[in-house]
Amino acid sequence: MPLFDTHAHYQDNAFRRDREELLAALSAAGVQAVVIPGVDVESSREALALAETHQGLYAAAGIHPEDCAGCGDGDFAAIRDLCAREKVVAVGEIGLDYYWKENPPKEFQQEVFRRQLALARELDLPVSVHDREAHGDSLEIVREFPGVRGVFHCFSGSPEMAEELIKRGWYLGFDGPITYKNAKRAPEVAAVTPLDRILVETDAPYLSPVPNRGKRNDSRNLPYIVEKLAEWKGVSPEEMAQITWENGLRLFNRIKL
Repeated sequence: MPLFDTHAHYQDNAFRRDREELLAALSAAGVQAVVIPGVDVESSREALALAETHQGLYAAAGIHPEDCAGCGDGDFAAIRDLCAREKVVAVGEIGLDYYWKENPPKEFQQEVFRRQLALARELDLPVSVHDREAHGDSLEIVREFPGVRGVFHCFSGSPEMAEELIKRGWYLGFDGPITYKNAKRAPEVAAVTPLDRILVETDAPYLSPVPNRGKRNDSRNLPYIVEKLAEWKGVSPEEMAQITWENGLRLFNRIKL
């Protein structure tokens, strides 16, 4: 069964020592496609470099809300240039993060988010949205861009927010935390999410699923997420893998296999 990890940070320093060996092992584990999102200009370039030198890897270019302090016209121009490259399949990781007090001011995060949504609209690219403790503002801002579609990665909002996004054509990303004992909201979100709007992702190196919680994450852990979703949705793991594979290719439609 083909697996599509729609969000993994393989340019992260956590993979510095064994990156090539790990990436070479993904195909044997059934992982046939991975999108590597950037969090700033440099990491977006690093994501593209990996994508251009490895089969099955693709990049997203964007400025993360935690990393947007001081960004200006030059940064947005660089992201635009990266998005012109064939193996860049989305604008991301972009969005809002109100969790950390030391993050840039909310108003500035919102400005950066809007500028990148506008870029995605102009270039007709999907987006990968980071939304942490900012559900209301995130939803309000994407409503301003009705022509933009994408995924709310590692979705942590309410079932009601999920239904609103789905109605507007968005996808939801499910990660390792759905396997945790305290994942009370996740089954409710999965229940209202149609099969054709579910994506699976690891957010590697973060958020390892049970039974590997606390260890460095990578795409070989996707089956644990697929199995949990399959259980909740009443399908086989093989069916869920195939469905999420097709969903990923539909959203990230620059990918030609």
